[in-house]
Amino acid sequence: MDNIANEIKRRRTFAIISHPDAGKTTLTEKLLLYGGAINLAGSVKARKTQRHAVSDWMEIEKQRGISVTSSVMQFNYDGYCINILDTPGHEDFSEDTYRTLMAADSAVMVIDASKGVESQTKKLFKVCVMRHIPIFTFINKLDREAKNTFELLDEIESVLGIRTCPMNWPIGSGKNFKGIYDRSSKHIHRYFAANSGQNQIQKVELELGDPRLDELIGKDNHEILMEEIELIDGASSEFDLGEVLAGRLTPVFFGSALTNFGVETFLKQYLSMTTSPLPRKSSIGEIDPVSNDFSAFVFKIQANMNKAHRDRIAFMRICSGKFTAGMEVFHVQGNKKIRLSQPQQLMAQERTIIEEAYAGDIIGVFDPGIFSIGDTLCAGNQSFVYEGIPTFSPEHFAKVRQVDTMKRKQFIKGISQIAQEGAIQIFQEYNTGMEEIIVGAVGVLQFDVLKFRLEYEYGVEIRLEMLPYEHIRWIENTDIDVSKLNVTSDTKKIKDLKGNPLLLFVNRWSVQMALERNPGLMLSEFGRN
Repeated sequence: MDNIANEIKRRRTFAIISHPDAGKTTLTEKLLLYGGAINLAGSVKARKTQRHAVSDWMEIEKQRGISVTSSVMQFNYDGYCINILDTPGHEDFSEDTYRTLMAADSAVMVIDASKGVESQTKKLFKVCVMRHIPIFTFINKLDREAKNTFELLDEIESVLGIRTCPMNWPIGSGKNFKGIYDRSSKHIHRYFAANSGQNQIQKVELELGDPRLDELIGKDNHEILMEEIELIDGASSEFDLGEVLAGRLTPVFFGSALTNFGVETFLKQYLSMTTSPLPRKSSIGEIDPVSNDFSAFVFKIQANMNKAHRDRIAFMRICSGKFTAGMEVFHVQGNKKIRLSQPQQLMAQERTIIEEAYAGDIIGVFDPGIFSIGDTLCAGNQSFVYEGIPTFSPEHFAKVRQVDTMKRKQFIKGISQIAQEGAIQIFQEYNTGMEEIIVGAVGVLQFDVLKFRLEYEYGVEIRLEMLPYEHIRWIENTDIDVSKLNVTSDTKKIKDLKGNPLLLFVNRWSVQMALERNPGLMLSEFGRN
């Protein structure tokens, strides 16, 4: 038991969130570089080298240089075992990100120093606040021209409504970027980039006021820095770990992931401030990670991570106890005991089969088609359900038809598997079978991904016809004859794969009309899982 407790204490699990292109995947790569998990970091855009980012594994991600699925990576550093969830920044994939945030214990918010807080950051930040998880801020890209540092901090406070506490301070930006000043050690770290940021770098440490600093960072920079530090010491919020853990204060770090400025400093301080996995809410109260047997919940399902194997992996976050390969667990939603086969830990798509894992870890297990997002698994005689994962209503709809009708089987298999991952939702006309499929997505880019993946992974070409609907409602009444509902002519009656009836509306007015014309009709914006 002591060994289990010690292993769980070593665990740190966090998600990295940001607006597209703020440098989130690059930061992930550099963190892995320090953990020795990869030897050479590949920038996402891969301009200077021909490598792709380790965490961007899907073919479409390599081609476009954007992350469209959440990747999971684990590495050891300084006695800690760290699980990083790298999430897609592109707004159309926000649903995957929301789910991933359910599996994380804390979040690292990456902000582009030249742009400040952007729309996607706001959305994701709200989810973190909803879960009351600690949020750490890394202000990135200081090797490019940046906004005024005080302005950036003010923006985080006013737009996101969270107090800031800078842990270090940048010296210049862009071509004039000389390094960072560490507020706790009162040392200056002067950085010299090595090989386009692809290797770790050296640092020189000197205290503020040292005459040698004039030579090292320039007299003007030295004077400005001394003024700014005096101002920030008097004006910024005091560091309070309790407030950080409650999600009310965010420690702010500055640096440049691409050229490796400030990344290791951030990692060390982050590890000293965060806690090991905490108890989680369930249907029978809070589940303690150490004193309970194994339990986990599924937060993501991914098909075809390996094109040669055509497999499906269910990602689960272990919430309590120890997992051992081949152990028998109770699948609560399926109401039966199962053996979890081929347990793996992943570095994006490179897998290692594992023998054991602990609370805080993320593992992938082979899914023969029995798991759904949000399912709970327990060992021993336990039976409870962890808090559900929200499903978001699709806002865009399209009719899907395959070009070659001979490939019907592959088409059904492909579209069903991609739907089970939760990126899209499939609906059918109310009185027909699978010949007429309507696909719903949270963002338009998901249709491109669907088309690309069906072609690349299943060899099926499709045609998409966009539909004018913008609102979807599930019918809550179980005793209603859908065919007799009195609705506007532009309303479409459909059903989901579980046979639940739904209505698609062009505008909000039509939703209101349906309720007025059909007394007693109950409509819901969220699907039943």
